[in-house]
Amino acid sequence: MKFAFSFLLGFGILLAQSGPAKGHLVIAGGGPLGPEIVNRFIELAGGPTANFVIIPTADDRDEFPADYAAQSFLAKAGAQHVVMLHTRNKADSDTDAFAAVIRNASGVWFPGGRHWRLVDSYLNTKVHRELMALLDRGGVIGGTSAGATIQGSFMVRGARSGNTIMVDPTYQVGLGFIRGVAIDQHLLTRKRERDMIPVVEARPELLGIGLDEGTAIIVTGNRFTVAGVSKVAIYEHGKPHYFLAAGDEFDLKKRSKISR
Repeated sequence: MKFAFSFLLGFGILLAQSGPAKGHLVIAGGGPLGPEIVNRFIELAGGPTANFVIIPTADDRDEFPADYAAQSFLAKAGAQHVVMLHTRNKADSDTDAFAAVIRNASGVWFPGGRHWRLVDSYLNTKVHRELMALLDRGGVIGGTSAGATIQGSFMVRGARSGNTIMVDPTYQVGLGFIRGVAIDQHLLTRKRERDMIPVVEARPELLGIGLDEGTAIIVTGNRFTVAGVSKVAIYEHGKPHYFLAAGDEFDLKKRSKISR
């Protein structure tokens, strides 16, 4: 069973673009996030009284203070029930006891850092299965910066040696909440708007999405809406990239902006 799960996820990078059949994703490009993003994430989870899990494992710290969840941006935005889940030991995340907290949640958030750490701790484990199950029951998974890139099926900037390497041979498979997609972040702020071009030229099956800071896509099914203060870039093989702004909608299956 575990082999089949891993096999399907790995080949998810070759499948057509698709969001979760049920549930929602909030994928943000880093930097300060406005209430139009944070409040929407909380709303999609069921409101401030819902159960939330924050997973800070992308951070370089091995341990976090006991009040980390209580001091999180979610708690400050009004979420009343926030718990932290974190490990550096993949064996932990492959146990029922460790993954159980996600079964009671309707919203999970991945903050920034380096996304290879999330792969090392969670890819193809029971935590990963529970995250997929959360989406299947209509919940929401969100993340920013590294917590955005990890949501794609193909992972860019995953090299342990540095985030300027777009494609690392060891770290290419993300958690696959959105399939057939590679996600970049801090796009305009760090002048990365051309970095995705060689990725999609080498891998025509991929759709590239670049997110600037303070900006997110809200994914429901095979469509997403842009929210925030800056731009989202779309990259396809053989085509010039272009930008979307707040309120714009995009069809993942058709790889096209939805006319309003």
